Amino acid sequence: MKSHFQFSNQQRNGIFLLLVIILIGQCVYWFAPDIFATSNKDLAVNQNQLDAFINELDSLRLVELENSKPKIYPFNPNYITDYKGYTLGMTNEEIERLHKFRDANQWVNSAKQFQQVTKVSDSFLETISPYFKFPEWVTNPKPKTQGVSNSYSSNTKPKTFDQKVDLNTATAAQLKKIYGVGEKLSERIITYRNKFNGGFIADVQLSEVYGLSPEVIERIQNDFTVKTPRTIKKFNLNTVTRDELVTIQYIDYEIAHHIIEERTLRDGFKSLEDLTKVEDFPVQKFEIIKLYLHL
Repeated sequence: MKSHFQFSNQQRNGIFLLLVIILIGQCVYWFAPDIFATSNKDLAVNQNQLDAFINELDSLRLVELENSKPKIYPFNPNYITDYKGYTLGMTNEEIERLHKFRDANQWVNSAKQFQQVTKVSDSFLETISPYFKFPEWVTNPKPKTQGVSNSYSSNTKPKTFDQKVDLNTATAAQLKKIYGVGEKLSERIITYRNKFNGGFIADVQLSEVYGLSPEVIERIQNDFTVKTPRTIKKFNLNTVTRDELVTIQYIDYEIAHHIIEERTLRDGFKSLEDLTKVEDFPVQKFEIIKLYLHL
């Protein structure tokens, strides 16, 4: 027993150091939970911030994906081209059915009729039909006025070309006799006519006068017509250059490029109506544009 409890100075120092280490270990044992709890709390706060940051990134990513999708603007389904139909998601057969229907000089006037012609699915129709834009006279037809008369109208039969007044020489006083044409509209017609050296090219240019409704234009054409059209330069649609196209009203460089590109793909246009199938072509101005073209 004595041999077990007799130590040298070196051994005593070792025992003392061991006791100090044990004491430090006990202190760490008792205080460690609070330290770890604090660390875990900080970690939890950081994790919440990280989750919020990730959610924000996901939201921004979704917004970017939504913005990168091709946007659909209101359009008339009667003028869907092959490219337009492809971007909308139509099959070749559905596009071909629509083109055959239009080639027969027939018009789609409702979403239901569009589905009957093209045989698209209900789900596809539900997706694109909100973007259909039909002419005002289709979506909101106005009842024909009854009993409208004026000094130039005839209740028996329409006037012949010789009986009508030349629209390029008509005065504001003569125009005001048409029902629906007051002082302001007659002045607008004269002002628009005088913008060009030589006046109107054709009756269809009346649609360019602001404020003239289709009904009023029809009444004007019953008694007036362009007898002395102004001289213009006409271009052959299959040989006209881009620089010549941009001289035509309502055709800019982008539309001119699309026209020439479509002409190349088709190996030449077969009719002026083929222009309505050109990408971004201003279909509503077709009657004006075709005044400057021929085949």
